[in-house]
Amino acid sequence: MDWSAIALSVRLAAATTSILLVVGLPLAGWLALSPRRGRWVVDALVALPLVLPPTVLGFYVLVALGPRSPIGHAYEAIVGSPIVFSFQGLLVASVLYSLPIAI
Repeated sequence: MDWSAIALSVRLAAATTSILLVVGLPLAGWLALSPRRGRWVVDALVALPLVLPPTVLGFYVLVALGPRSPIGHAYEAIVGSPIVFSFQGLLVASVLYSLPIAI
């Protein structure tokens, strides 16, 4: 049996959970308690993965983080490897997809 897929899944779950605890809890508190007028924009952006199908969300993430985008180009210039199809890209996609559920 190949344990690399299970190890990758456990590593991804642990990293996603820790990022969601650090980012999701303060964001949920701010969304619940903030009386600001622009809160609906952040709420809509957070809820976007619930509305969009996973393939559309994945396509948008690939376009936003691809080597031709400013974010992907800057990441590749700093790190030396592209973010798409790497563990970091998988982590970004997992956090984006799980954020509305965590909040």
